[in-house]
Amino acid sequence: MEEKQILIKGLTVNYKVFGPPLTENTASQNKSKPMLILHGWPSSSEKWIEVGALLAEKGLKVIIPDLPGFGKSQEPLQALNTDGYIEWIREFCDNLPDLKKDFYLVGHSFGGGLSAKFAVKYNQRIIKLFLISAATIREITPKKKFFYKMAKIVKIFSFIPYYDFIRKAFYKFVIRKSDYIYQKGIMKDTYVKIISEDLSFRLSFIKVPTIIIWGDKDNLTPIEDANFIHEKIKDSKLIVINDKKHSLQLEAPEILTEKILENV
Repeated sequence: MEEKQILIKGLTVNYKVFGPPLTENTASQNKSKPMLILHGWPSSSEKWIEVGALLAEKGLKVIIPDLPGFGKSQEPLQALNTDGYIEWIREFCDNLPDLKKDFYLVGHSFGGGLSAKFAVKYNQRIIKLFLISAATIREITPKKKFFYKMAKIVKIFSFIPYYDFIRKAFYKFVIRKSDYIYQKGIMKDTYVKIISEDLSFRLSFIKVPTIIIWGDKDNLTPIEDANFIHEKIKDSKLIVINDKKHSLQLEAPEILTEKILENV
């Protein structure tokens, strides 16, 4: 494994590379095509080291960046929405020779949502799309509306003593699944922009071959989401890994690697 840095859109970005250099001869074979992996939120390339190494052992060239604001990469200079991240990914690919042409795209959770949207806009660059526990469905349900209203009410009381403690308790014990409480500065505003966009209506526009991989015990992006994505993306393939939750790259790296390799 090599760890490198590059300047993209004015940001210093860290990324990891696994596998041998590609040559003109090896690049003609599918399994030697490069693979770009986009991590989830909050995460980084560190959480994908084992999977990256296992894939590289089988001949794949794997590239895993720390997205802006994560891992060792610089925070964005202003809050990004999904389109901002998509254009950052495009420029990242343009600046790496191995990713200038066709490649496999793997996205997990937040990175899965970005990968799905990237596949719609830049489908000609992707050999195959892998969506792993992808966060694409962000419906504004009555329950979410209630929590948003409650969050605004809590904010009104920011002048009282122990406000920070009360606010953290509200997010931890009432809303529970929100990562908002752990964000700071630009990334807090970025988080709000990201979760406010429902990507589900874009799924039917994905025309590249798509493999959907999910844990049946996923408590963050439920298995119902996987079934919905499978239904929306024509000719997609759904692989369910039993008794596993959301972070398959950590819970079952060998199984996840096996399922990816079976479909490249």
